[in-house]
Amino acid sequence: MSAQHLPLSGTCVVEIGHSLSAPYAANILARLGARVIKIENHRGGDYARDWGPPFVDGASVLFHGVNNGKASIRANFDDAHFVQRLKAFILEHADVVLQNLKPGTLERHGLGAQQLTAESPDLIYCNLGAFGRTGPLKDAPGYDPLMQAFSGLMSVIGNAGDDYSRVPVSLNDKGTGMWAVIGILSALLQRRQDPAHASRIVDVSLFETALSWMSVPLSDRLAGGAMPQRNGSGSPNIVPYQVFRCADGALMIAAGNDKLFAALCGVLELPELVTDPRFATNGARVQNRQALIPLLQAKVERLSMAQCLEKISAASIPCGPMHDLDQVLQHEQTRALGILQTTPNGQVTTMGLPISFDGQRPALAGNGPALGAHDDLLP
Repeated sequence: MSAQHLPLSGTCVVEIGHSLSAPYAANILARLGARVIKIENHRGGDYARDWGPPFVDGASVLFHGVNNGKASIRANFDDAHFVQRLKAFILEHADVVLQNLKPGTLERHGLGAQQLTAESPDLIYCNLGAFGRTGPLKDAPGYDPLMQAFSGLMSVIGNAGDDYSRVPVSLNDKGTGMWAVIGILSALLQRRQDPAHASRIVDVSLFETALSWMSVPLSDRLAGGAMPQRNGSGSPNIVPYQVFRCADGALMIAAGNDKLFAALCGVLELPELVTDPRFATNGARVQNRQALIPLLQAKVERLSMAQCLEKISAASIPCGPMHDLDQVLQHEQTRALGILQTTPNGQVTTMGLPISFDGQRPALAGNGPALGAHDDLLP
């Protein structure tokens, strides 16, 4: 798919961002065809440039992965002349501004959402914050692991009795970036369809994203459910729905309804469990998890991984082996999707967007920019 035929071709985005959430959002927009101008602190640039190893061309691979295809301009907000030049560029060229700086920073320089949208009524402005735009913590800073702890997410990860652990990927940062994109695209669509009533300011935050991941356990609790327990690889709402140990490995078995459970019992030669009142329904299985799982595990561990996959897959029960990263990268399904993409200079390979249009996945937007490589873009 050529750049001029991408959905956001002709759209100009100014990213005043650092770390992961705002750069990730802007990178999605860039891969969808937008021209993205990245504004970075003149002293060292985006913090993520140093988030390695590994490093390529003096910046972390993480930085290149979420900033490819952008132009980079160094910013000194203490320089009034620079601020005026940036403001003039935004007012003349930008369709979208997105930022995740400390609350109040851009407002002090006349670059806040209310200020810029008042001067440019067509501008879409997205704030990516930590705890949200209202409330006692609205001005507090935040990073992904803090939100995993604060939102309760970390309280349900791992096995009972273990030390607390986090999801080792920045799901709140990247999730907030995706919510930002959803909000921006919605605002752009509304601007086109009903400009007189279109929303101009989009607000998203890490905490709100974390709460959205926790919607099921929080809703269960609000409905009078028990305090969630840590179930390792298992689910609090579905049993059996977890990793089991085979004789030579481990696999995930997801028997997500009564029909699949009955099929699993047939494969494992445990037909009596199907009619056992302790296990006859999913609700009963959840209540009697501690009695059921050892019975299934005792059968699974007698089989090799190959035997398990063959027998369980033949019964149309969702299952799959536990993979390490090398196995994922080498798997024929990963390769068939063409989701591994390399920057034009051939130096960084990363994940493409998990979306295709008419069977074509958008390419990476370009190479990761050197700090200040496009300073001359400002008038």
